[in-house]
Amino acid sequence: MSFISVDITDRVATLTLRDPAKRNALNNAMNAEIIDAVDRLEADDDVGALVVTGEGKGFCAGADLNDLLAGHEAGGMRDIYSGFLRIADTSLPTVGAVNGSAVGAGMNLLLACDLVVAAHDARLDSRFLAIGLHPGGGHTWRMRRIAGHETLMAMVLFGQVLTGSEAADRGLVWESVAPEALLARAQELAARAASFPKALVARTKATILALDDVTDSAGAVDHELDPQLWSMGEPEFRALVSRLKNEISST
Repeated sequence: MSFISVDITDRVATLTLRDPAKRNALNNAMNAEIIDAVDRLEADDDVGALVVTGEGKGFCAGADLNDLLAGHEAGGMRDIYSGFLRIADTSLPTVGAVNGSAVGAGMNLLLACDLVVAAHDARLDSRFLAIGLHPGGGHTWRMRRIAGHETLMAMVLFGQVLTGSEAADRGLVWESVAPEALLARAQELAARAASFPKALVARTKATILALDDVTDSAGAVDHELDPQLWSMGEPEFRALVSRLKNEISST
């Protein structure tokens, strides 16, 4: 059985979790498919961005219970995290399209994306403590970085569940839209990122993700200096400069 599908249109790959009977819970076989798919998409020059969504009524219901119980040691637990961590680590710009419930590890999957669009009626639920489980997979770190301390505490310690609309108000997702418009909107956002040079996007994303290491203004300048100089030697920028010089000389 294949647990995911991948469709590519206009340089945007849409990766869909496909186990709707289990609300797309992450299992180890699905994680292996996600890793393989992302590896292939990164290497494909015709792919510039990735959208992640779920089939049916759920985005992702968390970790498959059988694999979760089997993974009671560190190595097994890391296997359960491997799918969403591969998405978090990809050089491609990623957009999560949250079409229903995102629970536990399913929240980790959306937190792993660079940008998230949620249906108005989506449900975002940390739920770890409600099932007697400590959060894992970087859940607390990612949520605090994205939405702040109070939203993290509300969702994890106080068990607050947010709709897509409420998550947008709290800054946990970029925006919420009508369910029927969700996938098209996510793909529209992804297409904009995919329109830029792939290597430049990857280098810029890496720069952004390393910003926690920057502590002052001078360091911020240094942090961007080498990649900016690199970009000035790339064909896209050089073509722009040549075109502008030609326009100036022709006036």
